[in-house]
Amino acid sequence: MCTPWCVARSNWLLQGTLTPFAPLGGKPLAPTKRHGVATMQAVTVTKKGGPEVLETVELPLPEPGPGEVRVKVRATGVGATDVTMRRGFYPYAPPIPFVPGYESVGVVDAVGAGVTTLKEGDRVCALLVHGGYATHVVRGAEHWVKVPGGLDDVQTVSLILNYLTAYQMIHREARLQPGQWALVNAANGGVGQALLDLLRAHGVSAIGAAAKARHDIVMSYGATPIEGRSTPLDVGVHAVRAEGVDAAFDGVGGAQTGQCVSSTRRGGITVWYGFVGARGLPALARSALSLFVGARLRGRRGSFYGITMLYRKNPQPFFEDLPKLFDLLAQRKISPRIAQTLPLLDARKANERLEAGGMDGKLVLVAFENSPGAYPFVPTDSLRPRLNSNVGRTTRALLRRNQEVTE
Repeated sequence: MCTPWCVARSNWLLQGTLTPFAPLGGKPLAPTKRHGVATMQAVTVTKKGGPEVLETVELPLPEPGPGEVRVKVRATGVGATDVTMRRGFYPYAPPIPFVPGYESVGVVDAVGAGVTTLKEGDRVCALLVHGGYATHVVRGAEHWVKVPGGLDDVQTVSLILNYLTAYQMIHREARLQPGQWALVNAANGGVGQALLDLLRAHGVSAIGAAAKARHDIVMSYGATPIEGRSTPLDVGVHAVRAEGVDAAFDGVGGAQTGQCVSSTRRGGITVWYGFVGARGLPALARSALSLFVGARLRGRRGSFYGITMLYRKNPQPFFEDLPKLFDLLAQRKISPRIAQTLPLLDARKANERLEAGGMDGKLVLVAFENSPGAYPFVPTDSLRPRLNSNVGRTTRALLRRNQEVTE
C-alpha cells in the first residue's frame, strides 16, 4: 500500500524526492533512517503567506502503490504559480499544509506493482502542480514522461511549465504560421521569454512589451521591444506594425487585456493566460469582457489558456507536445535561460528571490548532497513531531492526512 506524505489523492498523489544535479557534482541525496524507518525531506506550506511560511520537515519515505513509481528528483522549477498557490489564489492548490513544486525532473528509484512502462533508473519528468519541493515524489506511472539522454536536467525542467505553456498557445490556440506577427505582453517573464524563444524558432516576428529597463532581454530574442507600462500596448504595437499583429499573448490581464485585443488585426486572436495585473474580481471581469465580448464585437477572437486546466481535462496534448520541445532543445533551436540554481531545500530563499523581482530567466532547485545549508532536518524524537513547534504541527497534519487517505 502506498504511504503518501502529502495531501490529496484524487488522481494526483503528490510526494517528492530529489537527487543531485549531476553536472554540478555532488552525490545523490539518499534517504535517511530514523528509528528504523526510512525518511525523506520536504519543504511545506504551513499557512497562506509569503516565503516565510515555507518550512522544512522530515517525513516517512513513501513506497509506490500499484500503478505508481517513486522518483528521486534531480531538479525542480520555481515560478510565479508557486507564489500564487502559496498565497492562496490558485484554484488547483491542495489544502494546507502541502508541498509545493510544480515541475520536476528525476530518476525512478522504485516501481509499484503492475507498472510496465517505466523501470528503475529511467530519467523522467512530470507536471506535478505540487509536490516537487521534496526529495522524493510518488505519482501514477501514467503522469511521467521519459527524458531523452543528452539533455540538461535544469534546462529540461524549464520546458515542462513555461515552454509547454508557450508552445501550446502558439500552436494549439493561436495556430500561428511562419511569417506572421505576434505581441508578447510581460515579455521579460518566464512564459514571456519562452514565447519569444519559440516564436523565433517558428519564424514568427515578435513584438515584446516590457519595462524599458528590460528591453535588452526582448532584443536578445530578436524581437522588437515596446514600452509595457507607461504607454498603452496598442499604441506601441501600431507604431511598429500599422495593421496590428496576428496574435497577442497576455500574461497580465486587467486593462491590458483590452489593449492586447486592440493590438490585433481584424480576425486576429488574443490569448489570455496570466493574472499578475488583474487582482480582484473587477479586474478579472474586465479582462473577461474584453476577451470574450469586446473582441467579438470588433471582429477579433479571444481565448483563455491554462495548462493545468487543459491537462486535467485531456492530458494527451501534454504528452504529444513535450517531446517536440525535447527535440527543439536537442537541436539547439531553443535555449531556456536559467537565472540561478539553488539547493533543493533552499526553496524559501528561491521564493524570496523570485518575489523580489529582477530575475532574468528560470530559478531552479537542484538536489546535491553537500550544498551549504541545503538540508536542515526538523528535529524530532520520533516520527510523531512535537506539539510545541509550528513545523511539528505541520508535519503532524501531513502524517494525519496520510493516515486518512491510506486507511
